[in-house]
This record gives sequence, C-alpha cells and structure tokens, in this order.
Amino acid sequence: MRDMVALGALMAFLGVALGAFGAHGLSRRVDSESMKTFNTGVQYHLVHALAMVLAGSLVVPGAALAGWFFLAGIVLFSGSLYGLTVKRLPRALGIVTPLGGLGFLIGWAWVFVQALR
Repeated sequence: MRDMVALGALMAFLGVALGAFGAHGLSRRVDSESMKTFNTGVQYHLVHALAMVLAGSLVVPGAALAGWFFLAGIVLFSGSLYGLTVKRLPRALGIVTPLGGLGFLIGWAWVFVQALR
C-alpha cells in the first residue's frame, strides 16, 4: 500500500510539472482548442494521482488495486491527450483515450465495491 501512495505522489508531481509546462511553454505553440485538450489531460491526471494516494491509504482491504486502474487511466487517457496535443501521436491513436476513461471508472467502481464489503 505504501508503494501505491508513493506512485500516486510521483504521478501528482508529474501532473504539476506537465501543468506548468502547458501553461508556460506549450500555450505559445498550440491553439486554444489544443490547450483545452491538454488541460483536460492535466486535470484528470492530477485528480487520479490523488485518487491513487487515497486508494493506497485506505484501510479497506483490496482498495489499493483501484490505484492500478487509476494509473492505467492516467497513462491511457491523459497520456493520449498529451500526445495528441503536441502532435506526436497520430489522431487515430486517440481511440485509447476512452480506454483510459474506462480505467478511471473501473477504479472508482472498485473502491465503491470494496468499501461496501
């Protein structure tokens, strides 16, 4: 469980760093619609980094597994939005974005189910 808290803290650090990069470096290089996409990635990244810390901190048995779903969501959802924004990924790879959203949903559903047990 400590590993999940540490990993969540690392993800939060990266989310803040990416947010700063977007605000101070990227915003001059991309259009406003692309910045909205990037900022959505940062928002979900940060929320779910904190969710990873929460999942690793809960005394509910099995809740830490949700953290792995949150991590998958960050990588797939936020990562694909970052890649699409900086034009490093082909637009067709945007299909992974909803899979990341599904990872977030599964993680929250897992916390819910484990909390009821």
